[in-house]
Amino acid sequence: MNFSMTIVIAAVFVGLVKGGLGPVAGALIVPLLSTTMPVSEAVGLTLPLLILGDWFALPVYWKQWDSTALRLMLPAALIGVVMGIALLTSLPDDTLRRVLGAFTLAVAGYKLASDSLKTVQYTPHDWHGWLAGWGSGLGSALANVGAPPITAYLLLRRVTPAVFIGTNAIFFLVVNLVKFPFFIATDVLDADTLIGMVWTLPLLPIGVWLGRRFIEWVDPARFDRLMLILLAGIGLMLLLMG
Repeated sequence: MNFSMTIVIAAVFVGLVKGGLGPVAGALIVPLLSTTMPVSEAVGLTLPLLILGDWFALPVYWKQWDSTALRLMLPAALIGVVMGIALLTSLPDDTLRRVLGAFTLAVAGYKLASDSLKTVQYTPHDWHGWLAGWGSGLGSALANVGAPPITAYLLLRRVTPAVFIGTNAIFFLVVNLVKFPFFIATDVLDADTLIGMVWTLPLLPIGVWLGRRFIEWVDPARFDRLMLILLAGIGLMLLLMG
C-alpha cells in the first residue's frame, strides 16, 4: 500500500470515528496500518489527524466536561505519555507489534465488559482517576489506543453522554498536543510527513459525515459484534506477525 492510499484511509477512518463510530472503532486505526508499516510510523501518521478531529469536536461540547475527572487524570496521563514514547522509540518493531496486538485484544475485552460497568455500584477514589489517566496516556503514546481506561472510568462515574464526549475530546486533545513535540523530537513524525498529509484534511469532515450516516443506519448489536471480531482478529494477527 503506497503512502497516499495509507493516509487517505487513515484520514477517512479518523473522521468516521469522530463522526460516531466511537473510541472502540478508533482502536482499529493503528493496528490496521501496522499490518503494512512499522508501528511507530503508523502511530506518528495518525497523530495530526487525531488532533484535528478532537479540535473540531471540542467547540460542540465546550465546557461540557467533568472537571474533577480531568484534574485527576491529566497529570498522570503526562507520566504515561513519557513512558509510552520511551517504549515506542526503544523497542524493536516485532516487539511493538506484539504489544499492539495485546493492547488491541485488551480493547476487545473492555468492549465485552463495558455494558456491565454501567450497573456496577461504584465508590469514587482519586487513585481511580490517576490510574485511568496513566493508562490512557501510556496507551495513547505507545499505540494511539488510550480510550479504554478513560472510557471505563467515565462510565463508572455515570456522566451524561455530552459530558462523556466533551471530557474525552479535551483529554485527548491535551494528551495528543503533548505528544506532538515528543514525536517530532524522536522522529516518530517528521516535517515531510506533515506536508504530505495536508491535502487529506478535507477528508476528515467527509469521514465525520459518513460516520454519522453509518451510525443512523447500522444495527447497534451487529456493529458491536463486527467491532469485536475485527479487534480480536487484528490483535491475534499482530501477535502472530510479531
